[in-house]
Amino acid sequence: MAAYLSSLSLAGLAGRLPASVAQGLIWGIMALGVYVTFRLLDIADLSVDGTFSTGGAVSVMLIVGGMNPWLAVLIATVCGLIVGCVTGLLHTKLGIPAILAGILSQYALYSINLAIMHFKANQAVSVDKFYLIVSSRHITPAIITGFAFAVIVIAVMYWFFGTEMGASLRATGCNPTMSKAQGIDINAMKVLGLAISNGLVALAGGLSAQYSGFADVNSGRGAIVIGLAAVIIGEVLGEAVLGKKLNFAGRLSFVVIGGIIYYIIYTLVLWLKLDPNLMKLFTAVIVAIFLAVPYLKGQAKNSFMKAGKQSAAKEVK
Repeated sequence: MAAYLSSLSLAGLAGRLPASVAQGLIWGIMALGVYVTFRLLDIADLSVDGTFSTGGAVSVMLIVGGMNPWLAVLIATVCGLIVGCVTGLLHTKLGIPAILAGILSQYALYSINLAIMHFKANQAVSVDKFYLIVSSRHITPAIITGFAFAVIVIAVMYWFFGTEMGASLRATGCNPTMSKAQGIDINAMKVLGLAISNGLVALAGGLSAQYSGFADVNSGRGAIVIGLAAVIIGEVLGEAVLGKKLNFAGRLSFVVIGGIIYYIIYTLVLWLKLDPNLMKLFTAVIVAIFLAVPYLKGQAKNSFMKAGKQSAAKEVK
């Protein structure tokens, strides 16, 4: 044990943290996309695993083909919007349950992503040969750029969901029946929400591929779980810090912070020299714990209130 502890370097951990922040910011943007469907629409959209890879594949192949990386990321985002629309139409027009529609889209995207990358499992894009928006070779600029992207996305989302259309989308997720009675086209809102979600996921995928220096057909595998982890961690932390003062903008901000915390935990696992193959298990445990915290707190509060009422009733007797 002493030898193991002596092999751990705090300086090594500190040196890895900036890269964790850079990656966390990018995945935090992806988590904002998951937040739209998971929290605002109350839909479990599994297409994001494929859409994340699509964003990376489109971005990298366009850059390798000579396109400006900013325009490449924009086109990747549009491709994500299209994927979200397809998933939404499968759900609303063909009557396929949302979770199955997402699985079908994800399944189809595997072949599509391979085709985009000329049927190669991965494609490299070197920062030495191409100008990239973010790169793991330049951590500080990557953090600044990632932070700027996150701020802009949060600002746009805060503005949009304050508009009549954005409010209609949120109302659809809260109470579809009542929203329909109020004249809201709930099917259109579902398609719009899924499009926004997948667009953000593809944006994050495009940035992530540039940061890592390659696009991989399996890069999005498990993205939905990481996104959920970021959302849940951010929500629990936000409520713990701000409580009832936590507004919509605060929730969006803490979702991104949740992404950063997730990657710091991931870095900590690697620093502790645990098997990285166990990370999916750790992620599942983290998500389960943070999902259970609000429920257990509610149960404890109800039990305390119930015990208090019973005690008061006995005193009256």
